Amino acid sequence: MKAELVYVGIGSNIGDSITIATDAINRMRDIQDCTLVQQSSLYRSEPVSDIPQDDYINAVALIETTLEPMPMLRELQAIEQAFNRQRDPALHWAPRTLDLDIILFGQRVMNDPYLNVPHHEMANRLFVLTPMLEISGEQLIPGLGSLQYLINKAPSIQLNKIDVIPNNPTR
Repeated sequence: MKAELVYVGIGSNIGDSITIATDAINRMRDIQDCTLVQQSSLYRSEPVSDIPQDDYINAVALIETTLEPMPMLRELQAIEQAFNRQRDPALHWAPRTLDLDIILFGQRVMNDPYLNVPHHEMANRLFVLTPMLEISGEQLIPGLGSLQYLINKAPSIQLNKIDVIPNNPTR
């Protein structure tokens, strides 16, 4: 199988979100048939929701994998579950301990009930686009245009880089 590059968006706003995001990145290192290539800095962002909640801690990880998209999604959901992720379809943008989203999977375009690639909201999310630009530089996003174009067009939100570098904390 040919290896593909996968961008994974990371978000948390319940609990010690800096530690949760960092630990989630480290757990991605353990996914079979995957290599963590790079990770962005951590960013603090205001929530994109009408539901009152705390700010998010966000990052993006770049993973090289020979897994297909659905097995990769299941691996990421298992990591979410390890952090007690709760899903309520009625509260789409509710607070969460951990959210791991496949943003890009190589150059694939997928529209599946369980997985859309590129992620259907990425063009509206500076907390995804900015960390992606940090670790990947300029690139074309299938069907959407250049990363910088998307950043220029995305709705403005409060987004601040955090002076904490993810490392290898003990689990």
